[in-house]
Amino acid sequence: MMAQKDTALLIIDMQQDFVRAETPLRVPGAEATVPVISSLLEACRNSDRIAIFHIIREYEPDGTDLERSRLETFRRVPGAIRGTAGAGIVPELQPRPGETVIVKPRYSAFFQTKLDLCLRRLGVDSLLIAGTQYPNCIRATVTDALSLDYQVTVISDCCSARTPEIAEANLTDMRNLGARCLTFAEWRPEAAAGYLKFPGADSPAGHE
Repeated sequence: MMAQKDTALLIIDMQQDFVRAETPLRVPGAEATVPVISSLLEACRNSDRIAIFHIIREYEPDGTDLERSRLETFRRVPGAIRGTAGAGIVPELQPRPGETVIVKPRYSAFFQTKLDLCLRRLGVDSLLIAGTQYPNCIRATVTDALSLDYQVTVISDCCSARTPEIAEANLTDMRNLGARCLTFAEWRPEAAAGYLKFPGADSPAGHE
């Protein structure tokens, strides 16, 4: 029988091609988030209420499964090609047995994937979001999650963008959409106390 959870951590696109400084597709700031994401991941692994999902992108070498709008860029600077080292998750965040890896074909982790099915089978209704990068895969995933009625918390120092200004603009928009945006330090006391859902949403008595 599968163990029921109420929360899931989604770590998005923390792959070598998008993180490491020597790669042409790297997102500035992504590598700096690795230690904080590692701490978040460890905290989630220590909870029996949190499921862990690693969300990645992978493409055919010729780009036949890539979205049309990105084909020209891919032909000039290919990346995240299936089976290459660049498509691999960075070593610090490698999945462990029992953690789910989902390959997404587009920006959103929900688009044409089994993610929503897996979450609902587990009983999850609250999501923690980490990874890269804000205006594309983070935001698209958050928007779809909110549309699907999940409670969403973006762990802001576990996400990255090309500039701090882009990050802040996207955080503002996601707050306005209904997501919570907390740092890891702000979220951790809630997790330690067992409050993994939004305050006031089926939370333990006395937590407002």
